[in-house]
Amino acid sequence: FSFNLAADCNAVLKALQPIFQEQGMTETVHNWEDHGYLVTYIKKNGSFANLRIHPHGLVLVDLQSYNDDMKGREEVDQLLNKVEERMKELIHGNIKRVKRLPAILRGGVIDRYWPTADGRLVEYDIDEVVYDEDSPFQNIKILHSKQFGNILILSGDVNLAESDLAYTQAIMGSGKEDYTGKEVLILGGGDGGILYEIVKLKPKMVTMQTSNIDQMVIDGCKKHMRKTCGDVLDNLKGDCYQVLIEDCIPVLKRYAKEGRMFDYVINDLTAVPISTSPEEDSTWEFLRLILDLSMKVLKQDGKYFTQGNCINLTDALTLYEEQLSRLYCPVEFSKETVCVPSYMELWVFYTIWKKQTDI
Repeated sequence: FSFNLAADCNAVLKALQPIFQEQGMTETVHNWEDHGYLVTYIKKNGSFANLRIHPHGLVLVDLQSYNDDMKGREEVDQLLNKVEERMKELIHGNIKRVKRLPAILRGGVIDRYWPTADGRLVEYDIDEVVYDEDSPFQNIKILHSKQFGNILILSGDVNLAESDLAYTQAIMGSGKEDYTGKEVLILGGGDGGILYEIVKLKPKMVTMQTSNIDQMVIDGCKKHMRKTCGDVLDNLKGDCYQVLIEDCIPVLKRYAKEGRMFDYVINDLTAVPISTSPEEDSTWEFLRLILDLSMKVLKQDGKYFTQGNCINLTDALTLYEEQLSRLYCPVEFSKETVCVPSYMELWVFYTIWKKQTDI
């Protein structure tokens, strides 16, 4: 509850006390002269409520219940309805805002809460744990969402859902490219989505270069995310593609030494780091190395596609664009913003190409 005026903390407390007492809840009151009240109400079944009354005109009620059945939820709603009615009677027309948040379900078998890239907490409509395995390097989860289908989550980071064709199309150039007869290199892409979509476009050859840690991702996705990858992960070689499961950096160095060139390089290894803190330094170094090596195997008229990050992370995106001016060869770039359904945020994608020099 937010008021248009200062709160009479004692009056609020006395008005709400009977509601909790009727529930058989015991009361503990903490009073600070200039900072209002914190009151804790505890019920015999372990349910409890925290009532925080701020003198500047803010009242917070946090109710936690161990009853997960319909009857328990109805009891909670009834109690909160009584609190809201009493507050409106007490404050009359001076309540600026009443906000009731949905219940957070803690300790459940299925974790439905995952953070966005810009730090917001999103509750997904997850109803099933489809796959949950630990590799030596990361945790791999595939969870089922009623809206988005199966979602691949790597070490707590939402990667891709079966609904996220928009992501795959954006990192391939948003339908503006002709892949017919072209040589394509995919870095990462363990979910198989990019490979599946490019193979449909009749390329000459697609080499998907995953990292060593991706085998378990591939195993999970080829079984549980077939709407995304189709059948391309069933075999590591097809008529116009091959999947290499090994460290991509030595392979890129070998390609550069051999003079092997590609029309398109698609980097789906990692998003742009969100800061330059010490724990992110290694990721920035990895990105710079991948960029330089990719430019060395990219044809002069070729294109490099990659994801950036959430559109709200402007500092991180600016830092990434600064890296592009430090490569061994001059490059130019463009970017577009796409709504990726399961991310519940706008995502930035980059197209990078070698700058054409006049002879």
